[in-house]
This record gives sequence, C-alpha cells and structure tokens, in this order.
Amino acid sequence: MSNPAARMWLRYTHLDKVYGYLPGMTDALPAIFGLDRAEYAALTAGFDTEARQAAQQLYADDDVATRLDALPFRPGQTVLAMGDSITDDLQSWAEILRHLLDLHRPGHGVRVVNGGLSAHTTAMMLRRWPATLRAAKPDWIVCALGGNDVTRVGPEPNKPQVSLAESVANLSELRRIAARTGAAWIWITPAPVDEARVARFPAFEMGESTWRNADVEALADAIRNFDEPVVDLATVFGIPADESLQGPDGVHPSIAGQAAITRALVTCLTRNEEATRT
Repeated sequence: MSNPAARMWLRYTHLDKVYGYLPGMTDALPAIFGLDRAEYAALTAGFDTEARQAAQQLYADDDVATRLDALPFRPGQTVLAMGDSITDDLQSWAEILRHLLDLHRPGHGVRVVNGGLSAHTTAMMLRRWPATLRAAKPDWIVCALGGNDVTRVGPEPNKPQVSLAESVANLSELRRIAARTGAAWIWITPAPVDEARVARFPAFEMGESTWRNADVEALADAIRNFDEPVVDLATVFGIPADESLQGPDGVHPSIAGQAAITRALVTCLTRNEEATRT
C-alpha cells in the first residue's frame, strides 16, 4: 500500500457522510486518502470481510443464533445506528449487526443504516439530526453518542468538551425530535477506556486529548436513568476496559470489542421483547 496510515484513517473517516453534497466527493475519496481506486476498494472490502467474520463467530454461538429469531425487527424496517467513530468504524457493531442479520435470514429486508460520524459530539449531531431523520426514515434508532462529549483537551484538561448537563440535554432533545417519527429507541452508553493506552498514544499526545473513565461513567449513569432500554457498556467492557476489548489507542474498541457490543445489543433487544410478551 502506498500509504500505510490509510488503513487507520479509512476505517474511521468517511468524508462522504459529512461532505457528500459536494460535487465529485465520492469519486475523490481514494485520492484524498493517498490511494488508487484498486487500493481503496481492497481496503474497504477487507474491513467488510473482517466485520462479516466477526458476525460469523457470533452466529456460531447458540445463544446469539437463538436470540436472532426473537429480534423485533420486521421485514422492510430500517435500523438507524447513530454515534461517533465507534459507530462510524467500518468494523463497528452496526456493521457486524448487518452481517448477523444477513447470515441468519438472507433476504430479511431489514436495512441497517450506519449514521455514525467520527469526532461528533451530541451538540454536533443535534445540528444534523432533522436531516438525518428525513434521509433514513428509521423504524428503530440505536443511539451510541457521548464519547466525544467527555473528551478533555489541552495541557491542563480541566473540563470535558461538553458538560454533563449539556450532554444530557442534547441527548434528551435528540430523543424528543425523533419521537415524531414513531421510531423505537435504544441507548448504548459510552465505552469505558484504557487510560494507560490513551496516555501513551502518539496522536492523542500530539493533540493533547484525553479521556477519563470517571467522565465516561458519569454520562453513562445519566443515560441509565432514561426511560428507554439501555445497553450498558460498563458491564461489557469493565472499568477500566478489558485489554482485549479496547484497541491500541485505548478509546476505539478492537473488533472483539465491537462484537461484544453487538452481542450486548442483541441481548438487550430480545430481553425487552421477552418482557413485552410476558
């Protein structure tokens, strides 16, 4: 590959989602990443293959396979996955979920839309939210926002980018605006981080960016108090995060971590369905 860094950037950075309205943006993407078209296609296909392999491993688990039968998604429905880079990831829980559905029931007719936007806070997503809803027309919304809200920046990082109160207000407003669509809503709390990995990761050191599990947990605790079902990543990752579930930077999950999120989401959805039936 002509640009070794392209794999990392291409996995998380999808300019067509943010600037797709610009003429020629889609055609220009390979060149933006320093790749030719064949390299670009091979990389993106490779990410998709790895996400499918993660889905196959989950599907081999009898509990997961059984729960897929109980998922409340109906043919023709759309599931909108919203979040930051952990969702935007080409190997994210949303991509693994899409492959799980395809493996379990080919031609199922359920559309999974990856609406994740890397580096977006709740405030940034709020600005784009009405247009996102109009484009996706979702029947289900899975909200995994907040990881960038709790980012601290600077040589003496005294505060998160977005205060806890404002994060909660933004999330509540996102939910209020979406209510007119009639879509069902599920929350995913921010993922706990590996603070030691964060501290020594070169890009975060250069950008003077850091994360603290105390901030992550404070926002997660507020989300747990919302009325809708919650996938609690503290119980999935542990605090601090399990080393096998977090990637090299300590913030973005490994593909094993993304698979663990997918498993927890499927479990949450089917538990809620079971509770409704009883």
